[in-house]
Amino acid sequence: MSRTLIERLEEGLPAEAVLTDPDVTSSYSHDMASFCDAGVPAVVVLPRTVEQVQHVMRTATELRVPVVPQGARTGLSGAANASEGCIVLSLIKMDRILEINPVDRIAVVEPGVVNAALSRAVNEHGLYYPPDPSSWETCTIGGNIGTASGGLCCVKYGVTAEYVLGLDVVLADGRLMSTGRRTAKGVAGYDLTRLFVGSEGSLGIVVRAVLALKPQPPGQLVLAAEFASTQAACDAVCRIMEGGHVPSLLELMDRTTVKAVNALANMGLPETTEALLLAAFDTPDPAADLAAVGALCEAAGATQVVPAEDAAESEMLLHARRLSLTALEAIKGTSMIDDVCVPRTRLADMLDGVERIAEKYDLTIGVCAHAGDGNTHPTVCFDAADPDEGRRARESFDEIMALGLELGGTITGEHGVGVLKKEWLAREIGPVGVEMQQAVKAAFDPHSLLNPGKLF
Repeated sequence: MSRTLIERLEEGLPAEAVLTDPDVTSSYSHDMASFCDAGVPAVVVLPRTVEQVQHVMRTATELRVPVVPQGARTGLSGAANASEGCIVLSLIKMDRILEINPVDRIAVVEPGVVNAALSRAVNEHGLYYPPDPSSWETCTIGGNIGTASGGLCCVKYGVTAEYVLGLDVVLADGRLMSTGRRTAKGVAGYDLTRLFVGSEGSLGIVVRAVLALKPQPPGQLVLAAEFASTQAACDAVCRIMEGGHVPSLLELMDRTTVKAVNALANMGLPETTEALLLAAFDTPDPAADLAAVGALCEAAGATQVVPAEDAAESEMLLHARRLSLTALEAIKGTSMIDDVCVPRTRLADMLDGVERIAEKYDLTIGVCAHAGDGNTHPTVCFDAADPDEGRRARESFDEIMALGLELGGTITGEHGVGVLKKEWLAREIGPVGVEMQQAVKAAFDPHSLLNPGKLF
């Protein structure tokens, strides 16, 4: 079968697009998630055209071979992990920005375009593509669409799903389907575009996306506020949002995260604080907005409030926040990054609960959070070479997800389900929800060839 598969693939792909060397193909086995099984692909293909993707899917359907689509493999849920004997369909070579239209405020791109490359390209036209995952310098638009990813600016600008207007999708049998529109409005039929966003490659292969853009905002200024407790910091978040303020970001780092960032990069962050809150505004008068938010932080009990004086100071603070996950991983060498989103009013309960879980399992668990939208990233630090510590890490991870559901939240705000959270998806949406989602999967992929074993 393997020889037949490769021969059939080579009929419609250039030789350099078909990788069969086991040492090479094994490097495509998994993304960045821990505790997620991965198989060995039979072959890796790197198409450059829509027609080549169609050929791959026709071949896969004919021979009944599973296909796992991949972008940059920066995901954190195992959604891009290979299944045994599959075709890994890597879309990183389809990396063209096909159009930037300042009048319609859209960009048309292929799935392998890197997020940061798109952002810089539209900036040259005075436009702005807001979604900015922490891995924006390497992650791809196709991957962002597959996991409905978020980022630091979601509190004001929303997540990837809100910027995907239309898609071209290669279906499991190789047919090409277009969804959505190029227009600002459109309600023709079921919203199939939104159905594909967050589907983790389980319904079809995105080969082109029409993305909404916004006018480029003014440069933002950042404020840092120190708190003697996470409760006080979360109270400040509630006051800011209740007061009608619209920060461009509102991020929280607990004491464990602050210390980890200092240890990694000597950033000089205040290690005496229990929680550090970063607020930013990209309004015409950000200093006035920061002053108003600073007063609310002080009313909530901030021990110190320091607004940045210029863009350079602001960028330094944001760089510290972006280093959080890397710094936490450096503590023990391995980390499990949770992605639980709760109502803002339960944010303090979430952070306090994580602290109790860390004590129960005798583990270091740092929390950084997109506090403005309640999306927390409790990060369990552990030694992968220690079986007992690995067991405790996995159990603590599950308790954190259970806590999130108890608080009225969701098991994933932006990282997706993949392999890591399959069991928890069923708990969140219930048996009827699972049945209906499986029916949707069957309608698009009747032979279950697209990213099998993910989500359900």
